[in-house]
Amino acid sequence: MIRIIAGNHKKRKLHSVPGRSTRPTSDFNREMIFGTYQEFEGKKVLDLFAGTGAFGLEAISRGALWVDFVEFANAAISTILTNISILGCGDICHLYRKRVEAFLKDCESSYDIIFLDPPYDKNLINPTLRTILERKLLNPGGVVMVEHSRKEKLTEDLLPFVIKQKEGKTCCFSWLTYDPDTF
Repeated sequence: MIRIIAGNHKKRKLHSVPGRSTRPTSDFNREMIFGTYQEFEGKKVLDLFAGTGAFGLEAISRGALWVDFVEFANAAISTILTNISILGCGDICHLYRKRVEAFLKDCESSYDIIFLDPPYDKNLINPTLRTILERKLLNPGGVVMVEHSRKEKLTEDLLPFVIKQKEGKTCCFSWLTYDPDTF
């Protein structure tokens, strides 16, 4: 079971996606992520490769105004819907059943916070980040929080946008921001 760490829904338990197709972020790593960046009040959030929805639901618990979840796998979609129901927050979020690339290509919104936690070692981090930056999907002063495999490094063109990085045993966490007028 996954739990909400802090906020209005603190200690509420969430369901995990059955099977091994989805790799949930541990409570320890989520505490580190949410301990590093804590400005969620009134923010519009995008949770890409949403899995269980834990990142976006944690943001809601901490005061996010709105969360869009993007997920394609049927088992994960069912889990996210269950978790939204558990927290009773269906009025402040939306779940898109789409591949992330297709969602980003068609997206007409911009966000204050974007969570990016794709499957490890599938070469999804850099192209997804480039699309977010090129399409100006991050509001000025916004932050993209990325969980990625230690083997999958950010490319040199993205390093100027990195404001913080932390490494765990098997994964890395990177926080990026940018001014869309200078990209």
